[in-house]
Amino acid sequence: MHYPIFNSIVNTVEAQLVKRGIKTTKFRTWEDNKIHATGLEFIISLDHASDYMESLSINFDWDSFRETTMAKELEGMDSHPFLKIETLTKSSVNPTIDVEMSWLFDINSCQPQEPKETGNYRIEKAGKWMESISKKVNDLLADDDIITRWHIEIDGDENGRYLSAINLISYFQYELTSPNSLKEIQHLVGRKLHDLLLKANKVIFSSNKILDESIAA
Repeated sequence: MHYPIFNSIVNTVEAQLVKRGIKTTKFRTWEDNKIHATGLEFIISLDHASDYMESLSINFDWDSFRETTMAKELEGMDSHPFLKIETLTKSSVNPTIDVEMSWLFDINSCQPQEPKETGNYRIEKAGKWMESISKKVNDLLADDDIITRWHIEIDGDENGRYLSAINLISYFQYELTSPNSLKEIQHLVGRKLHDLLLKANKVIFSSNKILDESIAA
């Protein structure tokens, strides 16, 4: 399937990242025709931004139904391929774009081993700073209609149990109901990306501060 509107969104994101001097370690689009979906995934290394985080991953999810709704509203989209598919033109959905942001934490720097400690002290300490970060993130993103959660995996070694994977994930949804042209969409996407990156930086800064205090304690 061909998604000219979403491709424009992808190109805008890529151009904005280059303009801001942000390098990605991964930038790819995907498509699954079985579920009529497409998306963009890119990863930014946080090696120079945090001692406790490895990377920031941002995903944009889209589908053919939203693409068709937008095509019906935008100027110059008469030849859009989806407008020839009756099952798509008959559907009516809000043209929203789903965004997932995920911060990957470094399991070693966040859970330093302490020779005098025994048992599952690493998990216990991690639970405390994770709770503090959750509260701070909820405050930072209080004005957004989002869901934020932790994804963790637990393992063990001779020194007790520890977290073998730590991800903080936030889900956003942006409506694209007002643009009348691709140019307006590009402008809107540029603004939303700027907003997302600002939010991401606030989470990184706050997490760094909380972990600095936690590790030093």
